[in-house]
Amino acid sequence: MSKIFITCALPYANGPTHLGHLRSTYIPADIYARYNRMKGRDVLFVCATDEHGTPIAVKAEKEGKKPFDIASRYYGMIKKDLDECNISFDNFSRTTDKVHYDIAQNFFLDLYKKGFIYEKEIKQPYCKECVRFLPDRYVEGTCPQCGVEGARGDHCESCGRHLEPTQLVDPRCLICEGEPLIKESQHYFFKLSYFQDDIKNWIVSNDEMPANVKNYALQWIKEGLKDWILTRDMDWGVPVPLEDAGGKIIYVWGEAFLGYISSAVKWSQKTGTPWKNYWDDKAIHFIGKDIIYHHSIFWPALLMAYGCTLPQNIIAGEYLSLEGQKMSTSKNWVIWTSDFIKNFEVDILRYYLTINAPLTRDTDFSWDDFQRRVNDELADVLGNFLHRTFSFTTRFFQGKLPELTSPDREDEEFEKIITDAPTHIGDLLENYKFREALVAIIKLAKKGNKYFNDQEPWKAVKDNPEKAGNCLFLCNQLAKTISMLIYPYMPSKSEEIRKILNLEDEELSWKDASKFMVPGHTINQSKPLFLKIDDDIIKIEKEKLYHSLEETKEEETMKKLISIDDFAKMEFKIGKVIAAETVKGSSNLLKLQVDLKDKKIQVVAGLSQKYSPEDILNKKVVVLVNLEPAKLFGVKSEGMILATSESLSLLSAETADIGEIIK
Repeated sequence: MSKIFITCALPYANGPTHLGHLRSTYIPADIYARYNRMKGRDVLFVCATDEHGTPIAVKAEKEGKKPFDIASRYYGMIKKDLDECNISFDNFSRTTDKVHYDIAQNFFLDLYKKGFIYEKEIKQPYCKECVRFLPDRYVEGTCPQCGVEGARGDHCESCGRHLEPTQLVDPRCLICEGEPLIKESQHYFFKLSYFQDDIKNWIVSNDEMPANVKNYALQWIKEGLKDWILTRDMDWGVPVPLEDAGGKIIYVWGEAFLGYISSAVKWSQKTGTPWKNYWDDKAIHFIGKDIIYHHSIFWPALLMAYGCTLPQNIIAGEYLSLEGQKMSTSKNWVIWTSDFIKNFEVDILRYYLTINAPLTRDTDFSWDDFQRRVNDELADVLGNFLHRTFSFTTRFFQGKLPELTSPDREDEEFEKIITDAPTHIGDLLENYKFREALVAIIKLAKKGNKYFNDQEPWKAVKDNPEKAGNCLFLCNQLAKTISMLIYPYMPSKSEEIRKILNLEDEELSWKDASKFMVPGHTINQSKPLFLKIDDDIIKIEKEKLYHSLEETKEEETMKKLISIDDFAKMEFKIGKVIAAETVKGSSNLLKLQVDLKDKKIQVVAGLSQKYSPEDILNKKVVVLVNLEPAKLFGVKSEGMILATSESLSLLSAETADIGEIIK
């Protein structure tokens, strides 16, 4: 029996799951795991919550709690979401488990002893008020690329640029709002560049790897891989296991991957079954699009350094948008898993998120389209075929399967459709074509409806009972086949169908999906399996979604509002630019000397994308003059020039006098 090690990207324990998580990662992985179990393969399907890193630590400080308490809160939420969505993990653990700490530290030590990890002194922000170095997300400031405020020390959400904390303009500590110093700090780096050619060869030679993963990874390799910092100055995480590394933890991307292994070890401890044979036979990662780089480059390089078998494949689900807009948890433009399954069956969610588009393409969740697919495909096609088949068998043949007698050409063609289906659909699932396989199952139901209509058993039962018997014998066989083929997608509905067919105690084996039930087999009373969704229900869901967005917008607007007293504190004057030059090291900053009549001040302004020093010289400008001085790129700025945010057009008053106060 072949073994397969299947993993899902570790959900980060600072929030519950939403539909985007399910679509990209957890549902596809579960489909694949369930299918392989039906094929008789020995599957180990594991996951864990990723519980370290700065976002959890920051949230804990803001709430006055311990990071472990924050992670524990969300571990419970995430596990409940995934359990209720029937994600069939063999083990779901946590990266705060002692087993994980031991594995991560031993892994780090092994790479360090082999010379793949080395020390290097780098510049880091240091907060003198908090008395500590500030990891990336503990620092916020202005993006040096696009000039937008609120960029984090690792990333600017506005322009998407990867950043280092020391690159931020006008940085501030996220906890105390103080301006950090830049100090030297000793850190540990992984020799990622050493594995450039090996990683490239592994990716290029992997014929199974999907194009969306392969192409993305090769873009990074083409740019050249750089050594990766593997440690952080903080106390929330796995401590670096070296004597002279006090106060340093292993960077979350240096240990979170090992959550796959530590979860498998926990499973082994519970079952007594060794986990490593599963990994060595065939390891498959299911991840989201946003972490392709980490899994296709950084993780395999770490495994190469350690001397492990590499994963056989990486399946990356693309993004899910919502009603045509990018999903945003901060703006409440999101559907949380727990909210959805309060009102709808889990299986129809699993169906819709799979049928909507291939996994390798971005797709959109639309309430109207969700309703259409459930009503048209599940209720009118699949549900209609099953209900007619079962109710007619009960009505005309007392719930017992008739015999197949002297089948004609139409019967034989339909019989072949049934027996061929598991092979065709299985081939699609083997190649991770989950949507295509599900479409093929719905097409089977459509063919079943057509055959049923063509045979007209409601008429034939009176004048040609043999024909009616053949029709219902074969339609029940197709119902049985569909109940098994659909199990990886909709396990609960599969069980309901099998209960009606009186087959719930039989083994779910893919090879038996086309095995026919014998004549005389008794089926149970049927009931509608898929109910249509009313327009009113969808209207309510859309109103809730848009209402939550409006509430968030109102909250953001209220946060931006200031009182008349606050406004009165601001002092605006007309100034004249009397000297201008670019700021060294910045692509958009100008250093300006501004004459205010009673004094001259220096202002650093992000205007060079529109104005050269010559263009702005001698212009009259509106200046906020009582702004607390700040340093941008090491240059002191004593005020703010007023300009529009989009076009960078200056606010000016050419007829006003220099030094004139604006009221």
